[in-house]
Amino acid sequence: MSNQLPATLAALVLAGAVNIAMAQSDHAFPGIEHVTTQDSVDEVESRLKDALEDKGLTLFTVINHTQNAEKVDMQLPPTRTVIFGNPKAGTPLMQCQGSTALDLPQKMVIREEGDATLIEWNDPAYLAERHELQECDLPLNKITKILRSLAETAAGS
Repeated sequence: MSNQLPATLAALVLAGAVNIAMAQSDHAFPGIEHVTTQDSVDEVESRLKDALEDKGLTLFTVINHTQNAEKVDMQLPPTRTVIFGNPKAGTPLMQCQGSTALDLPQKMVIREEGDATLIEWNDPAYLAERHELQECDLPLNKITKILRSLAETAAGS
């Protein structure tokens, strides 16, 4: 009987670990928002660039992590980071707390995972918590809505 208890406990711990791993694969990472689409990374990137232009945001660069991996003889599914921003939105965040510059300009990651393409970005509320911006009067809700709108447009929603 005493041998069964540790085995049962081990099974429960293993089941819990599997559930945690499954939750993580469902993209339940704190502070990261996402939308999913069945469209290709190329299509999503193109729509995101158009959406940025339509909203008057500045596209600074796109980093193609897949190409960079290939340069060092490694493989990575299609993965790109789109870096963009608007000084009218970002500057007040940095004025409130200079460390916010670590997370600005804004970024969206477009990456293939399995049969889907994910569009991921930092939740502005999470950044406000991370950089202790609570004392500042910042348009975080507006930034949140804009980022969600950009991602949904890029996803073709």
